[in-house]
Amino acid sequence: MAAPLPVICLAGPTGCGKTAAALALAEALGGEVINADSRQVYSDFPLITAQPSPEEQACCPHHLYGFLPTEQKISAGRWADQAVAEAKAVLARGHVLLEDIPGVGKTTMALAFSRALGLDYGRVQFTPDVLPSDITGYSVYQKESGKLVYQPGAVLCNLFLADELNRATSRTQSALLEAMEEGQVTVDGVSHPIPQPFIVFATQNPTGAAGTQLLPDSQMDRFTVRLSIGYPEPADECSMVLARQGVNPLQTVEQVLSRQELVAMQDEAAAVYIKKELVEYIVALIGATRGHPLILRGASPRATLSLTAMAKAVAYVQRRDYVVPKDIQVTFPQVIAHRLLLAPEADARQIGPEQILAEILRQVPAPRL
Repeated sequence: MAAPLPVICLAGPTGCGKTAAALALAEALGGEVINADSRQVYSDFPLITAQPSPEEQACCPHHLYGFLPTEQKISAGRWADQAVAEAKAVLARGHVLLEDIPGVGKTTMALAFSRALGLDYGRVQFTPDVLPSDITGYSVYQKESGKLVYQPGAVLCNLFLADELNRATSRTQSALLEAMEEGQVTVDGVSHPIPQPFIVFATQNPTGAAGTQLLPDSQMDRFTVRLSIGYPEPADECSMVLARQGVNPLQTVEQVLSRQELVAMQDEAAAVYIKKELVEYIVALIGATRGHPLILRGASPRATLSLTAMAKAVAYVQRRDYVVPKDIQVTFPQVIAHRLLLAPEADARQIGPEQILAEILRQVPAPRL
């Protein structure tokens, strides 16, 4: 009879490093790692473009305007703001969650990015009958060799669009956990690396819409930013209609970056310098979410890393090789809001996470550099 296996239970909030600790422990002990996240037993809005002004070009790296979903800067109000935020998240090697009502351009934006970046692209329209193996892949018995042959799933690409992710079952949603955090999938005990760079763009309809369910906290925490497009302004909506007379603007999007250029830009953004005082400022902001009376669960250590990476990306976009407090402040709500669990009192008083985060920014003093 085989000796009983020791069981170690690591408990803690989402994003505190439980999985990383387990992997490190297994490697140190020479044990085999089986990640249950992906095991089979769980088993129209168009692109309205305009030439950037000299001032806009001066404040951006030479590739930034080519990096956006057209060769020129998008000029479509709030849509443009979210496109720039997505670009920063990609520079930070992050994943993006687009949450909004149907029909405002979430999928169009993700498709435009895939074309502009020239990346291998995979897309799954999530429904309740989508299985984890559709995402991670599966093994098929090959009669000629007598072996199981791995068939890659949709997630083995550079840019993966998870369309309407919150329409899938929790079992299927969990298939993305390992891919988003570790850049690999595990099928039948064998890990398969995902090509780099790897970016997940997920769209979801607001909670409570027909056929939706909440994403698990562990998955929400893996998204670097959550963005919302909203309704366009009347002038932008008129331009949308006029731009579609006989042509689909999405078809005009051309590749403006190679994969190697994107990786080089990500490396440059990661190398942006951040002073210790600013790291302490980030930790203080994150700590304030954990002690706020209207927040039941604050931001995780993973959120600290994401906020740091996003601040570096903001500095890089501004053509600086160092971070300033403003870089942290402008991206703080986008990185943190979706990770918070608010107290019932906040709902009763109709106070949202953005209002609480704005209060925290006012209360936590920024360092003077």
